[in-house]
Amino acid sequence: MKEVFDCVSFDSSKLVTKSYSTSFSMAVKLLSPKIRQAIYNIYGFVRFADEIVDTFHEYDKTHLIHKFEKDYYEALEMGISLNPILNAFQHTVKQYNITDDLVQAFLKSMKADLDKQVYHTEEEYKEYIYGSADVVGLMCLKVFVGGDEQQYQKLKDAAMRLGSAFQKVNFLRDIKDDFELLDRSYFPNVDFTNFNKEAKEAIIKDIESDFDYAYQNGILKLPKEAKLGVYMAYRYYKRLLKKLNKIPSSEILETRVRISNVLKVNLLARGFLRYKLDML
Repeated sequence: MKEVFDCVSFDSSKLVTKSYSTSFSMAVKLLSPKIRQAIYNIYGFVRFADEIVDTFHEYDKTHLIHKFEKDYYEALEMGISLNPILNAFQHTVKQYNITDDLVQAFLKSMKADLDKQVYHTEEEYKEYIYGSADVVGLMCLKVFVGGDEQQYQKLKDAAMRLGSAFQKVNFLRDIKDDFELLDRSYFPNVDFTNFNKEAKEAIIKDIESDFDYAYQNGILKLPKEAKLGVYMAYRYYKRLLKKLNKIPSSEILETRVRISNVLKVNLLARGFLRYKLDML
């Protein structure tokens, strides 16, 4: 029965989320059960594409990402895929009318990671972030608003800014791996062999601006079903940024910042209290 296979596919997407990101998985659990599975399905798709270009070094990554794309469109056309992650994602794409321009922009940025290592201009940097992060925020927003196009357009800019903030924090946190292992440098006009205080402060200021805009113009205006989960993801990344800000620029290439499980629970408890007291 197709219903059983779909359930297996959905469970697979949930497992991918839990296996690759305990923090994101925790945030998803705070979403309404009505929309939780759709976000798992989106995460499974973007996680697998990202893994292809970032970690499968022993394999033909170009072939794998193009096959992944081809198989996705075949799944979309047929309404089924024997790849459970693609089967789950195509279901969510159709249910929430996730437009193809968002999927294509995402895949374009993933393919860029196959051979592009340095981003020299602000335009290149913004285009990559749009595809790798902003559109993922927009896919999730499609789910959060449940087909309300007016609300989607109203919250669209804030969703993109939040996606940008998350991605930039990831860039800053993962500088050591990106720069030393993958030979990548996403921030334009930044010399990480001589990373100084001024360059780090400029990056932090830019991220804080994205966070402030996203909070005031997006998170506070989200539907109730989505607000707490998105707020907790925001709180988690804000705390990561705070920890990164405390690290001297000369040491950031040698440090991998993480949030302890104890602090995650503390953030969750405080965020849940604010939500229940209607302070969001």
